[in-house]
Amino acid sequence: MPKTVTTRLDDQYVDKIDEMAAKKGIDRSALLRLFLINSLKEQTIRDSLDDYKSGIVTIWEAAQHCNLTLWEMIKEIEKAHIYTSYDLKELKKDLKTLNG
Repeated sequence: MPKTVTTRLDDQYVDKIDEMAAKKGIDRSALLRLFLINSLKEQTIRDSLDDYKSGIVTIWEAAQHCNLTLWEMIKEIEKAHIYTSYDLKELKKDLKTLNG
């Protein structure tokens, strides 16, 4: 069941949100939901990229955490200009994760 979340914003931000919502033909709540969902997805990807870069997770684990395919995660890694060596140990860990 959805929950209501409240926050306080300065008038200038509320005015900008209302303007953008009007341009899109949606109400303030719908636009804020869109902002939050997109921001959560982006932050999850950034956090997973950091974890991958630090060697905490494999590419596959990062992809799963972000609800992305392996190829989508590889594209995110390329966009972030992260260059790490993908060694045999990591491949074996990914294969083990895939096979359960």
